Amino acid sequence: MHPDPYLQRIGLTDLRAAEVSPDYETLGRLVSAHLQHVPFENLDIVGDPHGAADGDGDGVSLFLPDLYEKLVDERRDGYCFELNGLWAWLLGELGYDVDRCAGRVTDEGEFGHPPANHHTTVVHLDKSYVVDVGSGTPQLRTPVPLDGTPVEDAVGVQWRVDPDDTRLSDYVLKLRTPGEDWSVRYRFETTPRALTYFEATCDYLANDPDGTFTSGPIVARSTPDGTLSLDADTLTRVADGEPTERTIQPSEWHEVLSSEFGIRL
Repeated sequence: MHPDPYLQRIGLTDLRAAEVSPDYETLGRLVSAHLQHVPFENLDIVGDPHGAADGDGDGVSLFLPDLYEKLVDERRDGYCFELNGLWAWLLGELGYDVDRCAGRVTDEGEFGHPPANHHTTVVHLDKSYVVDVGSGTPQLRTPVPLDGTPVEDAVGVQWRVDPDDTRLSDYVLKLRTPGEDWSVRYRFETTPRALTYFEATCDYLANDPDGTFTSGPIVARSTPDGTLSLDADTLTRVADGEPTERTIQPSEWHEVLSSEFGIRL
């Protein structure tokens, strides 16, 4: 395992680990590149929706060498525990002071089940920032300080972190899209965790028959002006806040997966 192939994997072919200055500007560049080159996807959980045989995927491992092999060597992707799992390793290799932290994605009026159902990271620079390459859309495109300062990303989404008054966690990450009110993306603790801390919840979410990640394929990545997402039969492109949808036939699904997301099953 070496960080240089990982940097190439996320499109930063001009950057070498030995030359990285672990500062805010480089962190922002790393986040943006990662979100555009490494999609969020659950295909190792649900399997190939248009494959020759029905069945589940290959399953999810949080063993770091397995994550490196999947994301870097095989140029595949994953969901939060995988993406932020290897991302935290990369940041550490590049000289950042980074903590793995447990998040709690909640619905309105709910506490979030199970606890620690999200893996995020907190990076300590001049301030502490939440940094996440494994969340759903809209994706967190920029480091957000833990001091309540609103930050606007490249596509006009505003983000801020406030103390969590529910006592479920330490902080709450909020977002506001143009024309909307602030809403909660997730709550999170700042206690540093080992990657093994997330194994039980990762296994639960990957096997829950009624869960979000087992209900069908989810593939999504950032673009310079929005997002691109694919499910079993629809490609959705959001550009400058305007969504467009195209129905994808089973015969062309794998080609779209390859051409738009770089994924070959």
